[in-house]
Amino acid sequence: MDRFSPKLVTVFGGSGFVGTHLAQVLARAGYRVRIAVRRPDLAGDAKMLGGVGQIVPIQANIRNDASVQRAVAGADVVINLVGLGYEGGKQTFAAVNTDGAAAIARAAKAAGVSALVHVSALGVDLAAEVSDYAASKLAGEQAVLEAFPQAVILRPSLMFGHGDGFFNKMGFLARMLPVMPVISGASRFQPVHVGDVAEAILAAAEGKVKTGRVYELGGPTVETHKDLLARVLREAGRKR
Repeated sequence: MDRFSPKLVTVFGGSGFVGTHLAQVLARAGYRVRIAVRRPDLAGDAKMLGGVGQIVPIQANIRNDASVQRAVAGADVVINLVGLGYEGGKQTFAAVNTDGAAAIARAAKAAGVSALVHVSALGVDLAAEVSDYAASKLAGEQAVLEAFPQAVILRPSLMFGHGDGFFNKMGFLARMLPVMPVISGASRFQPVHVGDVAEAILAAAEGKVKTGRVYELGGPTVETHKDLLARVLREAGRKR
């Protein structure tokens, strides 16, 4: 392990879209990476994103304090990417987006980690009164800062890049469906590349931004849903 930094980063939810890109960024920077997920047996591919032994998936359930504490033990930095978009069974917005985020922050503080980066979502403060999802994310941010005042909160806009669910799904539909509907075509987005988000997370983890603050992340252009659909259709080789 002498080829790698002695610093260890625990990433909760590190086997998903953002986590896959982040693991590569952290590995290239020389960090050891611990991927904390509910099913580490399904995260074996993450090991291939770094050198031998550099990235290790471990079991963790953010609804279980003991497993969260084990996941952060010995870590220098903790990053939380976990976010629930749809409720089901015990996986509720409050349990995951609020209570789970708080549990990670408390465990990180108790373990004495040097930095905590919590990834939320753009606009949750504006939509909290009309969306249970947004309300749970905003409450999660507040709980994180209460438990770990030096945490950095990042709110990325709609993300795109290799493996993204939004653009890839739209591209598939564009190829399969004869007509592509546009719902709320005037809705505006500021899409940001997942690689840029991963680099922003790294910067926060390395103390290159002021702590205890919320940062909003967006790309260089503002587009409507109609604009995004047109771009996907072009990439998919379809005419509108």
